[in-house]
Amino acid sequence: MARKRKGRAISGWLVVDKPAGITSTTVVNKVKWAFEAQKAGHAGTLDPDATGVLAIALGEATKTVPYITDALKCYRFVVRFGASTRTDDAAGEVTATQEKRPDDADIAAALAAFRGDILQVPPQFSAVKVDGERAYDIARGGGEMALTARPLWVESLEVVARPDPDHVELEMVCGKGGYVRSIARDLGQVLGCLGHVLWLRRTWSGPFEVAQGITLEQIEREARSPALDVHLLPLELGLADLPELPTTPEGAARLRNGNPGIVLSSNAEFGEEAWASYMGRAVAVGVYKAGELHPSRVFND
Repeated sequence: MARKRKGRAISGWLVVDKPAGITSTTVVNKVKWAFEAQKAGHAGTLDPDATGVLAIALGEATKTVPYITDALKCYRFVVRFGASTRTDDAAGEVTATQEKRPDDADIAAALAAFRGDILQVPPQFSAVKVDGERAYDIARGGGEMALTARPLWVESLEVVARPDPDHVELEMVCGKGGYVRSIARDLGQVLGCLGHVLWLRRTWSGPFEVAQGITLEQIEREARSPALDVHLLPLELGLADLPELPTTPEGAARLRNGNPGIVLSSNAEFGEEAWASYMGRAVAVGVYKAGELHPSRVFND
């Protein structure tokens, strides 16, 4: 007989405006404690010194995490020219300096190479695994690695402000797996002036925006009270990029049992991933085939 999970069977999304100086995992654990939730996870790590949107899934919403992880995300950040650091951000020790500073035209021309499909080498201090070990653990021990470049889709990368010769503020919209620190490092190298991230803020992630976010202070103040539940968003938001297919009561019952279920209408193509809803609630995610959804993930009531 399976053991019953401890905690509340509560489901939904919480958008946290993450502060600097704390890990994403610590925020998830704080939210899980505050809601007394059985299960929690996040959709896209932010570095400890980064701020902004950290979307946290509770309960059944954790089944939608991959769709938010794969969604586009937007970052605002400042690149500090003139120095490289071990961590590619302001927290690391300076490894080299350069007197040269680029002008606005140089920056605009260099950014073109960072848009579209690019290859990006992760920072030495990153969660990438090397022979089963995290790169940041190796780097903290003094080791250096030849990390493999990874593909990244950059939807846009634009200058927001140029407050002085030493700094440029940028906004980037990108896909899964992007490292803003690598953008700053590589931009500095291309411009011949070196560079690192001074500060970084994620302003939106998929359907979630920083204006929806609540602070850790508010979470702690409202913890384990009905006031905190008010901030919970529907798990269906995690499926916003997939077609929604309404189903019947009988179809919903079949889908919840893991069987193909009839859908009433479809804006999905044959073989496309979609989700079935009954009375506005998510029932299952699966593949649409000839009037039926074949489930791969099922949501419990």
